[in-house]
Amino acid sequence: MSSVVPTSEEDPALAIVRFASELAWADAGAEAAEPEVTRLCMEAEEFIATGKWVELATLMVTSAELIFSKVSEKDVECIFTIICSLVTKTENADEVSEITKIIAAKIIQQPHEKPAVRLKMLFNLYNSLQNPYGRFFVYMKALSLAVNGKVTEYIIPSFKHIDGFLKEWDVGIEEQKELFLAISNILKENKSLAKDSFKFLTKYLATFTGEDADAINEAKVEAVRAIIEFVKSPDMYECDLLDMPAIRQLEKDAKYALVYQLLNIFLTQRLDSYLEFHAANSTSLNSYGLVHEECITKMRLMSLVDLGSDRSSQIPYALIRDTLLINDDEVELWVVKAITAKLINCKMDQMNEIVIVSRHTDRLFGQHQWQTLKATLSAFRANVANVISTIQANKITEDGSQGVQGLMTR
Repeated sequence: MSSVVPTSEEDPALAIVRFASELAWADAGAEAAEPEVTRLCMEAEEFIATGKWVELATLMVTSAELIFSKVSEKDVECIFTIICSLVTKTENADEVSEITKIIAAKIIQQPHEKPAVRLKMLFNLYNSLQNPYGRFFVYMKALSLAVNGKVTEYIIPSFKHIDGFLKEWDVGIEEQKELFLAISNILKENKSLAKDSFKFLTKYLATFTGEDADAINEAKVEAVRAIIEFVKSPDMYECDLLDMPAIRQLEKDAKYALVYQLLNIFLTQRLDSYLEFHAANSTSLNSYGLVHEECITKMRLMSLVDLGSDRSSQIPYALIRDTLLINDDEVELWVVKAITAKLINCKMDQMNEIVIVSRHTDRLFGQHQWQTLKATLSAFRANVANVISTIQANKITEDGSQGVQGLMTR
């Protein structure tokens, strides 16, 4: 296996061109190889001398695929570290962008060959860039490479930093759509990351404002997917999908109106409404992979939460029984299930057969809930301010009293 061997003080870029061209022409024989190697090296020297960095980048990556197959991973990394450094050679933003595209395109060209190494090179390129949009561009290429090369486990840890990345990249709505959807699609392949996938899918849908009918129309399939994922999930009981324009467009859609109605039932109605809806649309619901028994279980829990939200604080056992369509001896079991799922905090008064609710989860977190939260925070802030004022007033009084006492003892 060939290796990169340092030679005198030759420019690193020129050394890479020499090494790659010798490797490419190794099987042609010395007579044919020598003039070609010399020609390529002369071109490289000219590009370096005249500052033609885009042309040099094109020349250097020409034999990159051969490098991948002929040298060790360590040498490949070394070679591409030098190639990636070309983005620092010029201050011309257009040239930097063009060099970035040339290098990234070559790295992702054969994603199944040493994909982890290629991913590492892309992040090397990312770290070499100063331009925020250039970094976003490379990151998106890294997502594509991770998927095609089946090495998403290396990219997933970076998703927890996306909010920080977005502040740094300062990209527009279209770029955000592309990013959120790509991340959601990567995460949905891992069942243990379903919640994270749904979170990024929701972020994607939230970017649509409804002002552009053509744009929002493209989100229909993903809107349906979000609804079905929410309904299917055994541990998601609240969301803010219903108010999103990307979701609302389904309400009057000939193909997907039933899906919107299903979401509306899960977020605003109770078990009896779901059972009636299912009886009339069972075939359509089954086509989305929904399991009726699982939907009933979820609707029972959400209906129980709903009971806690529209009564003062006490729910009679009988009302729970009738709403959840269960037997008397199952009431406490379902209350415990709701507590375990952290949907409610409550106490069960078995003597009086009532459930005393101290907290419940809102199924639908929309504009009304945001306003309520704002009012609660404002009241809390006012209370804190009053407490601080009282403490300060008491301190002044106490200090004044101590001063008077001091004078009296003199």
